[in-house]
Amino acid sequence: MEYIKDPKAIEQKSMAIIEERLRDFPFDPLQKPVIKRVVHTTGDISFADITKFSEGAVEAAVKAFGAAEPVFCDVEMARSGINRANAAKLGLDITCLIHEPAVAEEAKIAGTTRAAAAMAKKLREHPQGGIFVIGNAPTALFVLLEAVKAGTARPALVVGVPVGFVGALESKEWLTEFNIPWITVAGEKGGSTIAAAIVNALLSLTIAQKES
Repeated sequence: MEYIKDPKAIEQKSMAIIEERLRDFPFDPLQKPVIKRVVHTTGDISFADITKFSEGAVEAAVKAFGAAEPVFCDVEMARSGINRANAAKLGLDITCLIHEPAVAEEAKIAGTTRAAAAMAKKLREHPQGGIFVIGNAPTALFVLLEAVKAGTARPALVVGVPVGFVGALESKEWLTEFNIPWITVAGEKGGSTIAAAIVNALLSLTIAQKES
């Protein structure tokens, strides 16, 4: 069987197919590359309907990444999916605390998830600014939003796309009520691969603007 082997050719053809299928969607020009990357990652055109942005979210994201705001991921899977070369070009510090022994102990004492304990620890260390990438754990997003509501945290950007049937939908709906820059996916869908895809699209946009 004949098939395309060149990785660049595969991606170019994939993006051309996605572009055609998104033809009738009225996207903001800055939002469209993000949505295309999510659709490319998932193979699911329905993400064009459910990927949501706060007003000015992409502009705020480009500003935050361009300023090398620190990036915090809820799980290692989200962190490992971020394009290292592009992150290095922007001088980004990308961390995930979920496997730290102190976080595991804190979660055990508090009777909560390690992702929630890791988020609480990071917010104590960095309450103002920062880019928070949540692809797996609704509890991490709840902790972040509780801090924002209390006035003890103010992130530069939240990529909040936790997945699942318990708390994911509710945490993301709550995120959309906040006057902070956010990008999310409505409903129960989501995941670390989608979180990384969103970040990677934003990194490419940031680099393109810096080089233009």
